[in-house]
Amino acid sequence: MRAAAIDRFGGPEVLTMHSLPVPKPKSHEVEIQLDTCGVGVWDPEVRTGDLKFGPTRFPLVMGNDGAGTVVSTGIDVSRFRVGDRVYGYAMQGGFYAEYVTVKEDNVAAIPPGLDMHEAGALGADGITALRGLDDQLHLRAGEKLMIFGASGGIGHIAVQLAKRIGADVLAVASGRDGVDLVTRLGADSAVNGHEDDIVAAAREFAPDGLDCALVLVGNDKLSDVLAMMKQGGRVAHPNGVEPVPGAPEGVKVLAYDGEPGRDAFERLNGLIGSKPFHVELGHVYPLDEAARAHRAVGEHHLGKLALRIGADQGVLS
Repeated sequence: MRAAAIDRFGGPEVLTMHSLPVPKPKSHEVEIQLDTCGVGVWDPEVRTGDLKFGPTRFPLVMGNDGAGTVVSTGIDVSRFRVGDRVYGYAMQGGFYAEYVTVKEDNVAAIPPGLDMHEAGALGADGITALRGLDDQLHLRAGEKLMIFGASGGIGHIAVQLAKRIGADVLAVASGRDGVDLVTRLGADSAVNGHEDDIVAAAREFAPDGLDCALVLVGNDKLSDVLAMMKQGGRVAHPNGVEPVPGAPEGVKVLAYDGEPGRDAFERLNGLIGSKPFHVELGHVYPLDEAARAHRAVGEHHLGKLALRIGADQGVLS
């Protein structure tokens, strides 16, 4: 199979095309022929060796999430059949390739309102958004939520999930195009984190204080707006956000990992349901341009970058 992999740690140039054996599923795994996979903002750190999810064996095929069609299953798999359209997320990687094997519990059916290209970038960011909103913040209908970093991969998904929970959402986005995106996705109020007065926007949005916040990026304005949290409020952030958010006394700060799992996938799909749901693909590159995608990760873009792996590898956006 064709795969984008590395033979050593280093810059984007070490990410090259390889011809590798097609993996075969173990007893509780499914084998997926991939259509699209996501490019995580953390992927360059995996490429340089600064972030490791387990033992490193070269050639290393990167990528933590993607979508495609089930082509074979292990003997103990009960939830999927050959031909099912699915998306998956696995910490150990392997998605920058034509085929990947994933534990059955880390795979889910593509929701009816989502196309396969978008589903390819949903797994890691969707589960991370869900874990923050549901498992950490225990977000409830009617609460005032701020999402800091709302136009990124995790953030724009979190906006939509929070609205389906019934919360009121203040979205702090990147750039005017980011404000436009989160507004289209249903944010009740949206501001440009680089230019607008976030504190004034938060005060207008929640005169009595914010109930909770999901912090996805660091910013020198963050501490001022977190000072407006209610006593007993909650702030959640994925591990890796720098600097680590600080909050006033009486406000909980909760760090977490976006671990995949069957229960999380079921809850995510339950919130998405059959209604239209949007995954913003900031740009989609052919698989053989994975190095170019890595160079673009640090540049301004909305949503998440992705790689097109299927037979039609034209750039989609």
